[in-house]
Amino acid sequence: MANWTLNEIAAATNGQLIVGDDHLVVEGVSFDTRSLKQNDLFIPLTAERNGHDFVGAAIEKGAVASFWSDKVESAPDNFPIIKVDDTEKAFQDLAQYHMNKVKPKVIGITGSNGKTTTKDMVAAVASARYKTHKTVGNFNNHLGLPYTILNMEEDTDVLVLEMGMSEQGEIQVLSELAHPSIAVITMIGESHIEFLGSRDAISEAKLEIVKGMTDGTLIYPGEEPLLNDKVMNGYVDANVSKTLTFGKNKNMAIYPIEIEAKLKQTVFRCNKAPELICTLPVPGVYNVQNALSAILVGEEIGISISEAYLQLENFELTKNRLEWIDGLNKTTLLNDAYNASPSSMKAVLRYFQEIETPSRKIVVLGDVLELGEYSKQMHEDLSEAIDLNKIDRLVLYGDEMEALYKKLADLKTDTSLTHFTGDKQPLITHLKEILEPEDTVLMKSSLSTGMLEVVSALREERKD
Repeated sequence: MANWTLNEIAAATNGQLIVGDDHLVVEGVSFDTRSLKQNDLFIPLTAERNGHDFVGAAIEKGAVASFWSDKVESAPDNFPIIKVDDTEKAFQDLAQYHMNKVKPKVIGITGSNGKTTTKDMVAAVASARYKTHKTVGNFNNHLGLPYTILNMEEDTDVLVLEMGMSEQGEIQVLSELAHPSIAVITMIGESHIEFLGSRDAISEAKLEIVKGMTDGTLIYPGEEPLLNDKVMNGYVDANVSKTLTFGKNKNMAIYPIEIEAKLKQTVFRCNKAPELICTLPVPGVYNVQNALSAILVGEEIGISISEAYLQLENFELTKNRLEWIDGLNKTTLLNDAYNASPSSMKAVLRYFQEIETPSRKIVVLGDVLELGEYSKQMHEDLSEAIDLNKIDRLVLYGDEMEALYKKLADLKTDTSLTHFTGDKQPLITHLKEILEPEDTVLMKSSLSTGMLEVVSALREERKD
């Protein structure tokens, strides 16, 4: 476990210890009192609410010190306080200090889709030889990234950081904090197009991941023209000395030569070791691309393909990402309701329609968010990936899904099509009424749609 003295923290953040013992040891950090642990340093952030208002609660939970940027006279009495100008910057400065102290090899991962799965795969591959620490859950922004760094133990060899964004410039901040030596871009999709305006702008935002690199290695999908053109025209030359590509065709550094999609697994072979077979413990042909990028990372840090395959065959996927769940009435749920974009929704639909299931296939789709003026068209375009001859029931939820509902409603098909908005209880009631034993149900939506509430309601009831 990493730990720091108050004096060390004050020096690292250009702060001033107002109250407290210089040598008092802090064992962790937290900016949320709900997750704060005994002996943590509390970070009172000032965003929508003033975090200084929660210092009292942090003390009750066991915090041993706190940053402080409000007036010193309003600080709690007889409690260790480190006065800083900006608590968020101090948080990031402390993370930078810890990074410089541990000196891990940093691997940064971004992309419109697949970055969390790729992070999990890369961390698994790196673990074949190295003590590895990775981003937990979706802690991938300007707060989550320093939190991840500060939770890294001092003997960490490899640090795998997921880098997310919603606006231009955000990934550059993360890259310049983490200074990755290897960067992976999974793909360019439509996520956040509402804020960035075009896929080209999204590609530029994702390429910000190289801004904190020096003579680094960039791994990216070589069949994505928006990335390929920029890389080929020197867009990343100032920071990147080596590029590696993955994709489906033979011009890539790594590509699959055979893929077999199964219900809960994906089997593939690649050009680098055609005699070897890798069985991913997750469904979806698109996950092969994520695995290929992880293999390239492994090669860059000295891990053989055979070692990488063994790790990939046993890697653990972050919760709520293509998660198989036992459902009510002897049904099976495929939960992918943690995140969504048009491209990821199309990919999982195509996979689900092709797998063999014991009985009926039911698809439940919730809104894809953050599409702005493109939302109606992109929801309609989801119809391109839907084969109503391969789905028994299609259930749509949310205001944005009305566009897809109207697009499909006029088609003559045996597939039952329904649409719900607002309160989720009618949707839950409907699904409970139609589910039959051995049905397989796909649940896919953006997280903010709240589809996880529906997933929870359809889970098999556990008996204590």
